[in-house]
Amino acid sequence: MIAVLQRVSSARVDVEGQTVGAIGPGLLVLVCAEQGDTPAQGDKLLAKILKLRIFSDAQGKMNLSVQDMDGNGTQGGLLIVSQFTLAADTTGGNRPSFTGAAAPDEGRRLYDVFVAAARRLHPVVQTGVFAAHMQVSLVNDGPVTIPVRVAPAT
Repeated sequence: MIAVLQRVSSARVDVEGQTVGAIGPGLLVLVCAEQGDTPAQGDKLLAKILKLRIFSDAQGKMNLSVQDMDGNGTQGGLLIVSQFTLAADTTGGNRPSFTGAAAPDEGRRLYDVFVAAARRLHPVVQTGVFAAHMQVSLVNDGPVTIPVRVAPAT
């Protein structure tokens, strides 16, 4: 599975002019299931996301995770948005190939499992709408943008 994390001051997702998910400070998580991915990989990816130390501590050093981002136990939000285009293969020309992405039904299943796990483990989780045309607005804090990939089990 692949994710791109953006540390944000705020972020929201709109579908057909309506806001369907919004957070204040935290992480915008763009996530993609690839062919052959499993829920176990989603669990590993989520664990990495929740513990990744990319928020500043009192000394300004990236030393806090989204689960302890202010250093006083206040947790940031997660806005989880499905984005199959993260699986783009651009090596074969000017039009990306998305054949590495999971099939839509499997992608939806893995996305739903990932979101359900996030909601069990983190208090502030919002989402986009799977397979919808979405407008994502964000204020990238830093800017900090981090790609994270969990390799398939061997």
